[in-house]
Amino acid sequence: MQKQFTRKHLNNKGFAYILAAAFLIIAMLLGISIGTVSVPAMAIIKIIGAEIFRLSPNEQIDSMYANIVMNIRLPRVILAGLVGASLAIAGAAFQGLLRNPLADPYTLGVSSGASVGAVITLFFGLSIPYVGLFTLPLLSILFSFITIFLVLLFARQVERSMKVETIILTGIIFSSFLGAFISLMIALTGEELRQIIGWLLGSVSMRGWAYIKIIMPFFIIGSAILIFNSNELNAMSFGEERAQHIGVNVQRRKMMVLVAGSILTGAAVAVSGTIGFVGLVIPHLTRLLWGPDHKHLLPLSILTGSGFLILADLVARTIISPTELPIGVITALVGAPVFAIILMKRRTERRG
Repeated sequence: MQKQFTRKHLNNKGFAYILAAAFLIIAMLLGISIGTVSVPAMAIIKIIGAEIFRLSPNEQIDSMYANIVMNIRLPRVILAGLVGASLAIAGAAFQGLLRNPLADPYTLGVSSGASVGAVITLFFGLSIPYVGLFTLPLLSILFSFITIFLVLLFARQVERSMKVETIILTGIIFSSFLGAFISLMIALTGEELRQIIGWLLGSVSMRGWAYIKIIMPFFIIGSAILIFNSNELNAMSFGEERAQHIGVNVQRRKMMVLVAGSILTGAAVAVSGTIGFVGLVIPHLTRLLWGPDHKHLLPLSILTGSGFLILADLVARTIISPTELPIGVITALVGAPVFAIILMKRRTERRG
């Protein structure tokens, strides 16, 4: 009876959205509340409410915490949420497109490509006229798209059929090569890029509202493109030939998904550095819980990925307080074992 109750509720998409939204809200409250100075949940709600409705806090406790909430923790939590959401929906789209749960921006080399673009931009102090702050995400997006294009091109040269395993292996090779290239740049330039090492490992510390303004438009555009193509992703997840038979313009839709995934990944890397495995773990768990339909998988991945990275950031800054760990360390500790489990499961299924 209990088993039937659980399955019935997990198959109810309304319940899925409520649960995912509740997870995100709780993660946000925990992320804002917990720290060197604890902020009560009611104080957080009053402060944010007063800011939204342009009211002055009428209690002294609110004014004491207002600076911590509005200038330090809330922007950090929102930024972590946007980065997690971007990587999760990009990973869900890549997995659907390539029909493989091992695909994500990190394993395909897209994150590493975006990191190269970001490092070059920061090192040379590049600034595109009339673009200003958006130079960093634009160049990160450009390099991430170039990387995924080269990965697919190289995989096609290796194997004309372009098996998914070949694409992922090529992505890992490119990721390792680009990571070594970044390390070489840092080693050759000495102290000038030393601070970027921490950034490359992933962090949303001390970014502020400016970085939210940088990632927000790219998050909206990339997510909208992917959600708009959710039916086509459903069709392509059964194979490109079958999708073509039912009228899907496979090449066009594939390009749209790759561009949108590159936009989301490039913008996320530009503001937070390389954070691995979010795009692998979150879509996989969401698919296990609520099914493979991309109409629901994509928005649910946004909510779950957002909450997950907020909690990962909370752990990163509190587990050995006052020292902060890079978020990438926490996500790798969770993601690497999941990656290994998925890989072993797929090999067992093939042998069976």
